[in-house]
Amino acid sequence: MVIPCFNEELYIGNCLSSIFNQDYPLELIQVFVADGRSNDSTRSVLSSWHERWEGVHMLDNPDRHTPQALNLGIQASDSDVVIILGAHAEVFPDYISNCVKVLNDHPEVACVGGILDHVNENRSAEIIAKAMSSPFGVGNVRFRTGGQPGYVDTVAFGAYRREVFKKVGLFDTDLVRNQDDEFNYRILAGGDKIWFDPSIRSKYFVRSSFEKLFKQYRQYGYWKVFVNMKHKTVTTVRQLVPAIFVFTLLSLALLGFVFPVLWSVFAGAMVMWFLVAMVAAMAAKTSSALLGGVVLAFFALHVSYGLGYLEGIVRFAILRLKPRSSRLETTR
Repeated sequence: MVIPCFNEELYIGNCLSSIFNQDYPLELIQVFVADGRSNDSTRSVLSSWHERWEGVHMLDNPDRHTPQALNLGIQASDSDVVIILGAHAEVFPDYISNCVKVLNDHPEVACVGGILDHVNENRSAEIIAKAMSSPFGVGNVRFRTGGQPGYVDTVAFGAYRREVFKKVGLFDTDLVRNQDDEFNYRILAGGDKIWFDPSIRSKYFVRSSFEKLFKQYRQYGYWKVFVNMKHKTVTTVRQLVPAIFVFTLLSLALLGFVFPVLWSVFAGAMVMWFLVAMVAAMAAKTSSALLGGVVLAFFALHVSYGLGYLEGIVRFAILRLKPRSSRLETTR
């Protein structure tokens, strides 16, 4: 297993404990934590774990970014199956055994993954988790919304066959965000397949504030355009929806100064969106106390991703510039 890590003293111990408690033979598990030179007690935690279990290895990642961390771990390991995991995640006891079983059951696939169970540390996280588990919030991303086993275009915390890295290469070190989606796109473009199975389950600690959520999804939108420009194609249709939504609202609002009737169209569009969002929130079995918050989270998801995507279009597609240095810093 490969885990990118930076300043994760509160989470990395529980993450490793969940791996240690797998029902899969412990002697067959190798864990490589690529740490970006944490300045909290993360490295002390990792050292303690290595003393307890020699299967845990800490790698130094001076670049601090996720794709470099992933590549360090992949190159250090020699296992037939490489599982990518986040330091903010925990896996169920049968995670590895189910990954191996599904890979054996589907020899035609290069990667398998499952569903994320959101863990909420406060009220805001509970609201955000509801929004991120809804198709209205994140589209048809099955690892968030659930569903039946089947072929998909991406998974979270995938289990990859070793040979896929020989075929399509490693993770793209130009990408601060979206490196897993981009890698999975290369798998599909190379003729291989990805399989989703809900028996493969992990827990993920949801972002605890709307501010962090907004920054995260704005980065996702921004870097998605960079990926599109690299591959000269739109990798998924769902990525366009938030950008079209934001562009339409901004156009109606600005053109309303010239054609005031468009402000009525803008108001009508917002009312329609609000009604659909309310229905989607209720469909997610949201309690009345959280209903307004979930609608707000939907809005944050759509607007942040859309703004980031539009910014990416201007910077990468129109101006043909490289990413801003300020965008090279990620947020948790």
